[in-house]
Amino acid sequence: MSAITVENLVVEYGDLRAVDRLDLDIASGEVYALLGENGAGKTSTIEVLEGLRTRTSGSVRVLGHDPADASRDLRDRIGIVLQSTGVERQITVAEAVALYGAVYRRPRPVGEVLELVGLGDRAEARCGTLSGGQRRRLDLALGIVGSPELLFLDEPTTGFDPSARRRAWELVDALRSDGMTVVLTTHYLDEAEHLADRVGVMSAGRLIVEGTPADLQRRSGRTLVSFRCGGGEDELAAATRLAETLGNRVRLVDGRIELLTAEVTAALHALTSWAVEQRVDIDSWSVAQPSLEQVFLDLVGGAEGE
Repeated sequence: MSAITVENLVVEYGDLRAVDRLDLDIASGEVYALLGENGAGKTSTIEVLEGLRTRTSGSVRVLGHDPADASRDLRDRIGIVLQSTGVERQITVAEAVALYGAVYRRPRPVGEVLELVGLGDRAEARCGTLSGGQRRRLDLALGIVGSPELLFLDEPTTGFDPSARRRAWELVDALRSDGMTVVLTTHYLDEAEHLADRVGVMSAGRLIVEGTPADLQRRSGRTLVSFRCGGGEDELAAATRLAETLGNRVRLVDGRIELLTAEVTAALHALTSWAVEQRVDIDSWSVAQPSLEQVFLDLVGGAEGE
């Protein structure tokens, strides 16, 4: 059963077509990550699904409703975590969650929600005293307090430290286990790779590719060869010399030399031949499928994430 069905969606701003005849189907109970570079149209798409933006044309059904109608029944069944939420600074964290929960028919208990997002010990703190990461956790709390069937997460872990990010991931996994549908947008491609059952990549208002993270990695048709140079060799100098032989497929990432290739055997032969000729030691070999981030950058031509 589909939680979201979109057919031939168009969103225009004057002469600019931000979303161009988009088709999308998201199943109930799945985590779906919608990705795209600047201007891809994903923000406009999400806002239409949330009922926050009027579409130009096309058909949209969210939990069986047209979000343009913004009915009480639909509002009671969805949760939205925006990039930032304007909460009164002088009220406490518990008061903020209780206030938002009061508009829903089936709110979760305040204490339960705060424990889920890691704010159990900050219940009586004023919202204005929270750190950036804690405010983001509060945003998550406000999104799930209504026990929604469908949750929209817009950059949910921005400002989180690694431990807080991992806890947020565990929360999303738990919500999925409870049957909740989650639509995710994120700057962090490793986050999408970890959380999403399926990923859709938008460019120029259209969905250019869709599938599981593993499917997208396999369909890229490329393999990532990664290694370090031993014997005290300067990695940047070695990468520069290697690029002269193998072309611009070579790059330096976190102190490792990486080569993305569709012809693994030939690339390894050229690499080892180069190392012998240059008398360069190679160690810490790794041959694997590219990450979702590398696939994404390849699809959108290296554009920066939105």
